[in-house]
Amino acid sequence: MTVNLDPIDWSVLAELQRDGRLPLTELARRVNLSASAVTERVRRLESTGVIAGYRAEVDLAAVGYGVLAVVRLKYPGSRHEPLHRLLDERPEILECLRTTGDDCYLLKVVATTMPQLERTINELAQFGSTTTNVVYRQTLPYRGPQAPEHD
Repeated sequence: MTVNLDPIDWSVLAELQRDGRLPLTELARRVNLSASAVTERVRRLESTGVIAGYRAEVDLAAVGYGVLAVVRLKYPGSRHEPLHRLLDERPEILECLRTTGDDCYLLKVVATTMPQLERTINELAQFGSTTTNVVYRQTLPYRGPQAPEHD
């Protein structure tokens, strides 16, 4: 279900994506609404599922994960449950996207060391061929969706 958002909703989302802990009074000031009006909008965006949750952004290096990699996995066959179980068991696999094209999955993996990354890749390789790219730098951190441009 698509939720119709007006420009003020998009402004609220943009501010909360920059700082999910922003006090509602400050959010209201930034989007030029009263505190009660912005509170109602945030509650509506949460109840309709537009705002799916709030989380802390963690500096991976600061907590010991000095290695970040993107792994592409070609998964032959159609029984994906064993891979899904591994994803549930391995916290170093931060994200997994099912994709079209030659690769079936795109995974974001962290490790404390290169040998740890190698062990994780070896576990993934039991499901199919992998291609691993180690990330030098996060040039553009995840920023969330912005209001679409209209012609």
